[in-house]
Amino acid sequence: MRLILIRHGQTESNVNHQLDTAYPGAPLNETGLGQAEALVEAIAHEDIDVLYASTLTRAQQTAAPLAAARGLEATVVEGIQEISAGVEEMNDDWTVYVDMLNTWSPDNMDVGLEGGETAREFMQRFTDAVEAMEAKGHERVALVSHGAALRVWAISQDPSIGMEMAPPLNNTQWIVLNGSTKDGWKIERWGENTF
Repeated sequence: MRLILIRHGQTESNVNHQLDTAYPGAPLNETGLGQAEALVEAIAHEDIDVLYASTLTRAQQTAAPLAAARGLEATVVEGIQEISAGVEEMNDDWTVYVDMLNTWSPDNMDVGLEGGETAREFMQRFTDAVEAMEAKGHERVALVSHGAALRVWAISQDPSIGMEMAPPLNNTQWIVLNGSTKDGWKIERWGENTF
């Protein structure tokens, strides 16, 4: 399967550098709405059989123009939403959150912020969602999700790109992986970078 992981457009929480991870989350701002429209052309070269969006408002708003242009329905699914910040929710200092994510590894799966989720909980829900998408048999799947969730999950699937080496993933940029949850995934593209 070809899996395209798209980050949502800009919100005021992004502008203010706030950890906005809870439901329903901030909507897209004017810049974000423009980015969502521009995504249609930016990703026109990619064939997409089915499109999914997270339960958070900004992901659904980002998916809407792409769905309309492709004659698809953006299906809202649980499991691909942002990694919960717990007690750090809406904090404008990301240090504690990012430091915690950077500790996650196969040997450190049960660590999380108070009121948030552990690596094991996040990985399980995101992987379960992707497996459910695979089970439907589509060859080219796109989903609109969130920066930390996409970075952490993609790196866990193809550890040849470590967290410290991963390029930024700006609003409405995407990661492309090829493979399957059974046989493994290989990252082909990350934002403006190809591998």
